[in-house]
Amino acid sequence: MVLISVIIPVYNHSKELLSALESISNQTIKDLEVIVVDDGSSATDRQYLRENILPNFNQVKFIFAEHKGASAARNRGFKEASGQYIIFWDADITAVPTMLKKMYEALVNHPDAAFAYSSFNFGWKQFTCGAFDIKRLRQTNFITTTSLIKRTDFPGFDETLGKFQDWDLWLSVTDNGKIGIWVPEVLFTIKTRANGISTWLPAFVYKFPWLPIPALKKYFYWKNIVQKKNKISD
Repeated sequence: MVLISVIIPVYNHSKELLSALESISNQTIKDLEVIVVDDGSSATDRQYLRENILPNFNQVKFIFAEHKGASAARNRGFKEASGQYIIFWDADITAVPTMLKKMYEALVNHPDAAFAYSSFNFGWKQFTCGAFDIKRLRQTNFITTTSLIKRTDFPGFDETLGKFQDWDLWLSVTDNGKIGIWVPEVLFTIKTRANGISTWLPAFVYKFPWLPIPALKKYFYWKNIVQKKNKISD
């Protein structure tokens, strides 16, 4: 069994994947396995992956699946993983070389914690995250998917959710009596893009849920679903 399994779901972002894989190969912890799950990308995108990525990363395990969404791709990757610890690393993420080491050490030093998370940059905007607080977590999601979690504490992603899969994941972990530990450093950067998981709206927009913005309607719809599932009231 390896120490850490790095699982990367990819959907039509094979060109961004190169930077992510190079960032992982530069990690100071070397006891890793990397699993890329292509979630039904286009024929053109898959061709680029096969011709430009696979030949240069022959130690990476590539899985080609039909399109079922990022949560299904992550769960599929987990089924193939053997690591004692798991981290879900999207194709648009690059990290400092010590990220996995610092997250791992945080968990070793805090054996009561199930997962370790850090602050990060989302394009030009920095998200500090803050210390773990279950009350705050039930009010708002401040922990990203890219957190190192103990294999034995991973409950799986809810594949029925169209948004807030990460929030639901951490709520499920804490429902089992577990906590997280914050590494108070900016350890990775998410590249912004027009659509997909890395879409961002200014904070003030969420004060006006009636605005005719599709992303805003989707936000409140799925927020309500997750709140009901986890018995959270506004």
